[in-house]
Amino acid sequence: MSNEEKVLVNVTPTETRVAWVENGVLQEVWVERAKRRGLVGNIYIGKVDRVLPGMQAAFVDIGLERTGFLHVSDVNAQALNLADAMDSDDISAYLRPGQKVMVQVVKDPISSKGARLTMQVTIPSRLLVFMPHEQTLGVSQKIETQQERDRLRELIKSIPEADAQTGGLIVRTVAEGAEFHELRADLMYLQRLWQDIQHKAKQARKASLVYEDLPLYLHVLRDIPIERIETIRVDSTETYKKMLDFAANYVMDLSDKLHLYAGERPIFDLYNVEDEIQQALEKRVNLKSGGYLIIDQTEAMTTIDVNTGGFVGHKNLEETIFRTNLEATQAIARQLRLRNLGGIIILDLIDMDDASHREAVYAALQKALEKDRVKTVITEISRLGLVEMTRKRTRESLERVLCEPCPMCQGRGTVKTPETIAFEVFREITRMDKSFDARFYRVIASEPVVAYILDEASGSVAELETFLGKSMSFQAESGYFIEQFDVVIS
Repeated sequence: MSNEEKVLVNVTPTETRVAWVENGVLQEVWVERAKRRGLVGNIYIGKVDRVLPGMQAAFVDIGLERTGFLHVSDVNAQALNLADAMDSDDISAYLRPGQKVMVQVVKDPISSKGARLTMQVTIPSRLLVFMPHEQTLGVSQKIETQQERDRLRELIKSIPEADAQTGGLIVRTVAEGAEFHELRADLMYLQRLWQDIQHKAKQARKASLVYEDLPLYLHVLRDIPIERIETIRVDSTETYKKMLDFAANYVMDLSDKLHLYAGERPIFDLYNVEDEIQQALEKRVNLKSGGYLIIDQTEAMTTIDVNTGGFVGHKNLEETIFRTNLEATQAIARQLRLRNLGGIIILDLIDMDDASHREAVYAALQKALEKDRVKTVITEISRLGLVEMTRKRTRESLERVLCEPCPMCQGRGTVKTPETIAFEVFREITRMDKSFDARFYRVIASEPVVAYILDEASGSVAELETFLGKSMSFQAESGYFIEQFDVVIS
């Protein structure tokens, strides 16, 4: 194997972290906290809260803090026992407030938005995806040869239990080379699981969870491309045993690759994963050549700016720019996976005059993105050197999982200067003087602001005292952040 790829599983009672390392470099990381497990894949019995014909959508109560969002395109007429021929674009034709529906989460709640829901329920196993409300049989197009796709389709049709099952199936990419008994075992497992879900759904009297997707450490075993991984190292004995049991029943090819890590040094430290995670939270990413990326994640989109930095090249400016952009494509593809950046992404490459250079960089970017298991769509490089792209977002980015907005700047990334705050203080005193009959004003503010007022703005203080005919005092409070202040009257 040309690339050494391994998966590291770090488990504590409150958190599970999984890292994918290729040739000693962290490529992807997943974090699942016991109190904030992801919801994608979970199936709920929900109650329609509101139907909004203007949006052709409904909000569904599934027992969470915020109602979930269900668009008409995700409604399943068969699941509602409506006529198969019914194909209306009007949400009101399907749903009404108070109606009981089975829904599945396809996007976790993000920021202020509730979960995105669908009635097109899918239940994955290792080799198959079961679609209880469909009748189709599909095979992943990522399986390269038509001969193998035909073989797998015929194997599914030959399974006796497939005749009795109602619902559709998709044969997953990892099923390439699978034998009859493996596919049959997966199908029977999915049938039993669906029967259990239906039973729980009938018993539910209120909005509730009827199926929870696998925990992170088993989810990785189910979805990991076996052929690429050399070893999976786990630092928890209990979790290791659970993973062994799961592998023995569903992913036998992984059993020999599972190993318990019992070293004294933390497993993530051993492979430098902790440092890589810290670097993935920084805006700046240094390139080996001396260039660098600036990654700025906002609510609306993510921008990635490419800069030459200290890279001067060996020939000319155009060659330097080309080499920097070329190197940047690899770094960008890795950072997208590592930080789990999704939604709209704008890449601001350095302008290239040579058309052949633009084509080469675009081709390199496409090739680098092929490793990404998340769907991406990119446009060609514009005249301004911009590439517009989207990356499917189903869960929070690494930054949103591990961080929160700065209480000092409220997530802006900047704070007001002491001079600006000082002028705000003066305006607040003037405003209060028109509303209250005060004799004296005491200002409590941060140390930098008070220092500025008493030094550089002392003349302004004297002028304000004369104008208002009131005295003032200023008290520095170490616990106040730069933009915080209070004006006390007496």
